[in-house]
Amino acid sequence: MFTGIVQSQAEVIAIISKNNAIRLKVSLENSLIENLEVGASVAINGVCLTAVEFGHLAASSSFIIFDVIDETLRVSNLADIELGSKVNVERSLKIGDEIGGHMLSGHVHAQAIITNRVDSPDNCTISFTIAPEYQKYIFAKGFISINGISLTLGAEVGDSFSVHLIPETLARTNLQYACVGDKVNIEIDQQTMTIVQTIERMKLNSHS
Repeated sequence: MFTGIVQSQAEVIAIISKNNAIRLKVSLENSLIENLEVGASVAINGVCLTAVEFGHLAASSSFIIFDVIDETLRVSNLADIELGSKVNVERSLKIGDEIGGHMLSGHVHAQAIITNRVDSPDNCTISFTIAPEYQKYIFAKGFISINGISLTLGAEVGDSFSVHLIPETLARTNLQYACVGDKVNIEIDQQTMTIVQTIERMKLNSHS
């Protein structure tokens, strides 16, 4: 499990294709491999991946290697990353950790496309569109995860939705580089999905 509070950004330093999968190597701060074990879960752009190897690159940097299977590439923007790309990183939640965002599984439901971006000195508003089958889960002021970042939806939702980002969020995450046309990973809040699906089943049963 994760909280959607991004701990750092990592740079993609190697991408090795093999069959329909890739082996991904990222460079990041030394602190992010402390007490890490092979087999541990790490969220990369909100995707729960398994660390298969890690170690130190230099005095101030380390690396982690992940295997990314074809299904993960199909549903997430990890299929589009390139050498030098910056990805958001969050280690898995430990008992006793503060939950500053909301509970995430690291299982991406869909991708959304950025349709607009407006920057001001103290705020950045980014708008997105998402496939119609997921729009029923998008509620004003509800939770959503975008590239692994726990965010609150803006007041206006419909065919599109928006989020408002403070400078700190931009500085800590790769949304600072986001441009119109980019794809982002979306994880819908599980409680919202459960409520909507339960109501749909109740309506269906009432008409049967």
